[in-house]
Amino acid sequence: MPTPHRVVVAVFPDVDLLDVTGPAEVFSLANRETGGRAGYEVRLAGPSGGEVRTSAGVRLVTDTAFADVGAEVDTLLVPGAVDMTDGGPVARIDPAVVAWVRETAPHARRVASVCVGAHVLAAAGLLDGKTATTHWSTAAQLAAEHPGVTVDPDPIFVRTDRGRLWTGAGISACLDLSLALVAEDLGEQTALAVARNLVLYLKRQGGQSQFSVPLSRPAATRRDIDELRLWIAEHPGADLSARALADRMCLSERHFARVFKQETGTSPAAYVEAARVESARRLLETTDCPLGQVASAAGLGSAETLHRAFRRRLATTPAAYRRRFRTRAA
Repeated sequence: MPTPHRVVVAVFPDVDLLDVTGPAEVFSLANRETGGRAGYEVRLAGPSGGEVRTSAGVRLVTDTAFADVGAEVDTLLVPGAVDMTDGGPVARIDPAVVAWVRETAPHARRVASVCVGAHVLAAAGLLDGKTATTHWSTAAQLAAEHPGVTVDPDPIFVRTDRGRLWTGAGISACLDLSLALVAEDLGEQTALAVARNLVLYLKRQGGQSQFSVPLSRPAATRRDIDELRLWIAEHPGADLSARALADRMCLSERHFARVFKQETGTSPAAYVEAARVESARRLLETTDCPLGQVASAAGLGSAETLHRAFRRRLATTPAAYRRRFRTRAA
């Protein structure tokens, strides 16, 4: 049997439940998919051992206390907890957890945070001079409290320090992060097999946005505008000119443009381009279609237009994006 990948997950009062159980399930399925050859051993470590109450009210039983973990750690996984305030969620920073992470991290082959667990890594000094992500709702807090950290609130996860340090978005993105760790250890085919077992539509890559275009904007006060936004996402190749969309809404073009910007914060043309670029991204990630065909299917017309839109919105080219994020089928 191979040396186990000993995964130690920090748990503490009010920790987000899925941040703990999601990765544990991924590693368990990796063991099952490989007939046990993956060698993952997940251990829960808490401040003093015993029961820990999660934010969902469900109680977890730790395997060991922080003080007894020792140096044999392959992957240190740090989830997070938040306190709800009138101004929104605030990441909780427990000094005892921070101190333990600071002491334990040097012994681990790699360290990963889930959701607002990135705040703990930052407080422990592990993210200084590095790029990191976290749940979008606390990204501003992370940037304000740790100016030495380059906070990118958009990606699903960020891998840095030559693969030794990972930070993930929240909350279901813990599955994407864990699948990426499995892919690094065992290869893409095993990770995709685990993703199929989890009935995930797609094993998302790290550079993908935490939100699709319809979800990246707050809900409109007008239901018809929200319905139109979803229709745009589902029909990128349709005629999505301002005139055509205004006709669909039974409004004058001028009134439609004013209402749409008031409800979404952007113009119809900019929103449509963003939706079409997202459609093109999915095609680049999941197919080997030529760029001209991708552009046509996404409603961008030509490879030249596709190229310009990618440069403008993603600061990269379609070909470079595909090389980085193409997901190979099993």
